[in-house]
Amino acid sequence: MTRVKKIVLWVLVAFAAYAIFTSPDQAADIVRTSWGMIVDGARSIGNFFDALLGRG
Repeated sequence: MTRVKKIVLWVLVAFAAYAIFTSPDQAADIVRTSWGMIVDGARSIGNFFDALLGRG
């Protein structure tokens, strides 16, 4: 099973490298959008706990 995981990981890395080299602008947009979603999610979790504790 670990051999399959290694193969899948290498395929994903190869695909990511291919996508970055063939279309760097689009890859940058995807990273920017993904990072924004992660930041918004973390902020929402913080707001939830602030509201839960009565600080917000």
